[in-house]
Amino acid sequence: MSLPPAQRVTVIGSALLALFLGALDALVMSAAMPTIVADLGGLQLYSWVYSAYFLARAVSLPIFGKLADLFKTRRLFIGSIVLFSLSSAAAGCAVNMVTLIMARVIQGIAAGGIFALVYIVLADVSSPETRGRTLSLASSIWGIASVLGPTLGGFIVTYFSWRWIFFLNIPLGAVSLWGIGTYLVELRSKKATVSLDLLGVATLSTSILAFLFAFLLGGRTYPWVSARILGLFAIFIIGTATFILVEKRARDPILPMGLFRNRGFSAGNTAVFLSSFAIFSLFAYAPLFIQGVQGKSPMEVGVAMLSLSLGWSIGSIALGQVIDRMGRKFVAVGGALCLVGGCAMTLAFNPETTAYFSFGTFFVIGIGMGFVALATLLVVQSAVPRQDLGVATASNQFARTLGGTVGVGIGGSFIAARFAELTQVVQERGLLEGLPPRLADKGLDQLEGLLRPDVLAALPDDIRLWVQASVGQGVTEVFWTVLAAAILCLLFCGLIPQGSPSAGRRKP
Repeated sequence: MSLPPAQRVTVIGSALLALFLGALDALVMSAAMPTIVADLGGLQLYSWVYSAYFLARAVSLPIFGKLADLFKTRRLFIGSIVLFSLSSAAAGCAVNMVTLIMARVIQGIAAGGIFALVYIVLADVSSPETRGRTLSLASSIWGIASVLGPTLGGFIVTYFSWRWIFFLNIPLGAVSLWGIGTYLVELRSKKATVSLDLLGVATLSTSILAFLFAFLLGGRTYPWVSARILGLFAIFIIGTATFILVEKRARDPILPMGLFRNRGFSAGNTAVFLSSFAIFSLFAYAPLFIQGVQGKSPMEVGVAMLSLSLGWSIGSIALGQVIDRMGRKFVAVGGALCLVGGCAMTLAFNPETTAYFSFGTFFVIGIGMGFVALATLLVVQSAVPRQDLGVATASNQFARTLGGTVGVGIGGSFIAARFAELTQVVQERGLLEGLPPRLADKGLDQLEGLLRPDVLAALPDDIRLWVQASVGQGVTEVFWTVLAAAILCLLFCGLIPQGSPSAGRRKP
C-alpha cells in the first residue's frame, strides 16, 4: 500500500515540522537561559533545564521505537505532538525553576517520541528506492534548526518574552498535528494482540539513566573514581545484565537480543555511535580552542561551528539523491574517511590557524557525519524485518544520542582537569588581582569566563599565552580522542555487509 503523491507530501511536511519543533527546542534555549534565570531564579538548577530535557528524550526514544511496532503510528504521533504542545504551554507558564524543569522532562519524553516516529513515518511512506532521498530531508531540518535556533531565541527574548520560546510551539504543533491526524494512515500491519514488556522498559530506563548521569557528571561535578560515579556505572552494569535476562524471556521484548547478531544492525549502530562521539565532542569543545587559544570573536566561533551543521546537512541532502546508486557501505566508508581526514586536520590547529582553515576542516567533518548518519540509518532499517522497523530506527537515533553523551563526557574530563590546574595557579599567583573589578567579579570561576576576549586582553602577555597554551593542550587531547573515535568508526563502517536484505524480509 502506498499514499497518493499529494497525501505523501503533506505527511512528510507535517512530520518534518514536528522534527523541527523538537530540534529547535533544544537549540533555542541557549540565548534565553540568562533571562530565564534572572526572572525565575534558581541559578543552581541552571544546567538541569538542559539535562532534564536531554535525559527524558534519551530514555523515551527506544521505548517509542518499540511502541511504533506494536501500536498504530498515527495515534502515537498525535499523542507525542499533543504532549509536546501541552508541556510547552506549561513551560511557558512556569513560575519557578522547578516547575520549568518538570515541564522540560515531559517535553523531553514527547520529543523522544517525535524523534523516533518522524524517521519511522518517513521510512514507512517511502518506497525502498526513494527512502534515502526522503530521510535526507530530516538532516536538512537539523541544519536549519541549528542556524535559526540561537538567533530566533535571542530575537524572541529581546522583543517579546522568553515565555514565547515555548508558546511558539503551540501553533506550529497544531499545524503538524492537523497534517498527521488527517493524512497519515497505517502502512505496516501490527499485531492483533500486544504484550507490553514493562519489566524490560523499567530495566532499560534504569540502565540508560545511570549511564547518562555517569557521563554527564563524571570528570566535572565528581571525579571519575568517586563513589557516586562508580556507583552509577555499577547500576548501569547490573541494570544492563538484568535487562538482557529479561529480554531473553520476554514474550515480545522491547529490544530483541537477536538483532545484535545481525552484522548490519550492530555495525551500523556502532559506527553512528562513534561518529556522534566525534562530532558532538567538537561541537562542545572546539569553540574553546577557537576563542580561547586563537583569540577569535564569538561571531567567528559561530561561523566556524556553523560549518559543521552545514556540512552535515549538505552531505545528507546531496547523498540522498545518489545513495541507492552508490551503495550504502561505499557511502558509509567514504563518510568515515572524511571524518578521519577532518579530525586529523584539527591536530594542525594552532594560535595562527586561519578562520578559512577552521571552516574547511569542520565542513569536511560535517560532510562525513552526514554520510555516515544517513547511510547507517538505511543499513540498520534494511537489516531487520519490516515489523521491527520502529525498533531499528529508534536504536539508530539512540546510538547517536549515546555517542554524543559519552564523547562530551570524556572530553569534559580533559577540559575540567586543565581548568582545575588553571584555577589553582590563578588563585595561588593572584593573576586576576590587577584586573578591573568589572572583569574580575564576573564569571571568572568558569572556564568560559576566563577565556572571554576582554579578560584575555587585560592579562599580561606572558600570563595570557600560558592560559591559552594550557587550554589548547586540554582541547588537543579532545582532538586526539575524536580522531581515535573516527578511526574506529571507519573500521566498523568496513564491517557493514555489502548487500542489505530487503526491509520486508525476515532474518533468521
